[in-house]
Amino acid sequence: MRTRLTLCLSAVVVAGLILGAAPGPPDPTARNWDSAAAWRYLEDRVTFWQTWPSAQRDHDTACVSCHTILPYAIARPARQKTAGVFTGTAGEQRMLANVARRVTMWRDVEPFYPDQTRGIPKSSESRGTESVLNALILSTRDEASGTLSDETRLALANMWALQMRTGSLKGGWAWLTFGLEPWEGPASTYFGASIAALAIARAPGGYAESPDIQPQLTLLKDYLRAGADTESLFNKLMIAWGSAQLTGVLDASQRKRIHDAAIALQNSDGGWSMAVLAPWKRLDNTTIDTGSDGFATAVVTLALLASGVATPTPAMRAARRWLVSHQDPTSGAWPAMSVNRLRDPATEPGKFMTDAATGYAVLALTRDWK
Repeated sequence: MRTRLTLCLSAVVVAGLILGAAPGPPDPTARNWDSAAAWRYLEDRVTFWQTWPSAQRDHDTACVSCHTILPYAIARPARQKTAGVFTGTAGEQRMLANVARRVTMWRDVEPFYPDQTRGIPKSSESRGTESVLNALILSTRDEASGTLSDETRLALANMWALQMRTGSLKGGWAWLTFGLEPWEGPASTYFGASIAALAIARAPGGYAESPDIQPQLTLLKDYLRAGADTESLFNKLMIAWGSAQLTGVLDASQRKRIHDAAIALQNSDGGWSMAVLAPWKRLDNTTIDTGSDGFATAVVTLALLASGVATPTPAMRAARRWLVSHQDPTSGAWPAMSVNRLRDPATEPGKFMTDAATGYAVLALTRDWK
């Protein structure tokens, strides 16, 4: 009986192979990633940052960082897609309380980097940068609840009050510049304007259509539209991502040019290198690796998906495959390297790009993939 059953099963397999119906190797894009490990890493890092002495500021508050706090904050609601239930953690609650405190005490708290200790124009750069970060973090929180809070309205009002009305930054914001890419460099104003657009789009209750903000919003759209034709690919991708939910920023031809440029620079393994996204130059004159990098791959994938690139394409399947296969099995993070200097990944500054890569990778992987 066993012999006859074996022969029958063998015949079915052979017939399946002949007809092309037998299952082939599993689709690599269908592999899973360890969301629990990724969240543990992000939670640990947001807790670290808020207790790190270098991040402490006046009135018992902390600096809001583009590399650690922001990616965590905007990725946090995506936990509902991976865990099924969203409950605020102690790290998240502390972060949101810190941001709310600085928003409501806006006239009393000092800038992150005052002119008196860091030189002119660090106060205005600090205020412009923080106003945008605060608005995006609180808009993201309120998007999940569907109600625009008084705190978020105030954060958005603080942001609009600091929008530039003249000069080369007209429509954008003064932004912290320490010669540190990609968030504190000379061209990081476009990153700032892009996430300001994201804050406006995420604010619930039809905020983006509010009549009283249309003049300022028009200035922002004009600033972003100009950058989409002139800036580095990194900034173009940020503009495409940040403005994706706002009408009247990029037209179809601009989006296509950005998409095509990014896809053309994808590595054969499905990832991207930071070296091709902008003309970065490290301060220590070391060379930026042209191999695929966690931050570059995560942020390019996210920007492409958010701005309308279809997931079933070979390029996007390869990008997802790279992200899934390059999550560190021990830490749960996506390792990434600084474009400013060759850093020791065991140090705290050496982890900052990995913090951002992990937050953006989570955002990319929790989008709807088909």
